[in-house]
Amino acid sequence: MKMNQKRIKDLSGREVILRSAEPADAEALVRYLKITASETPYLIREPEEIQMTVENERNFLQKNLDSPKALMLIATIDGEHIGNCSIAPVGNYQRYAHRCDLAIALYRKYCGLGIGRQMMEEALAQATAMGYEQAELEVIAENEAAIHLYERLGFHKYGTFPDNMKYRDGKYADAYWMMKKL
Repeated sequence: MKMNQKRIKDLSGREVILRSAEPADAEALVRYLKITASETPYLIREPEEIQMTVENERNFLQKNLDSPKALMLIATIDGEHIGNCSIAPVGNYQRYAHRCDLAIALYRKYCGLGIGRQMMEEALAQATAMGYEQAELEVIAENEAAIHLYERLGFHKYGTFPDNMKYRDGKYADAYWMMKKL
């Protein structure tokens, strides 16, 4: 889905542009995936596990633009990509058509500035416009800042995945499944 560009302000007063990701953003998004995977333990992949090519990412972004039920929302400051938030169907079955998955990540230096909250609010509004009735996400149980944000946005915890991830050092992390009725 392609959404109209939206201008917001972060907590420091900088202008942030929210818009649909386009195939021309592919290179920046592949770089972003690798960097954010190294900045936080809360994403599912190690940086070296991100093997997608720029061409694969271009195709993925075009598929999102062409789909009436998916959105890759990116945020930029002064033309620089700073994060993204995605909406995707939970599955391709009629019985799941009311449910969408949400995912969000920002470069670490842009966290805590209100950008993530505003991106999530926009994504939830777009999900509602797409006809979804329920938004779902998974979050690592130790990611207290994200959990706090999701709860402020109306998400509730509905389950725990014990030992959801196993880190290189042998430690495990639980995850919560959270949901919000739209």
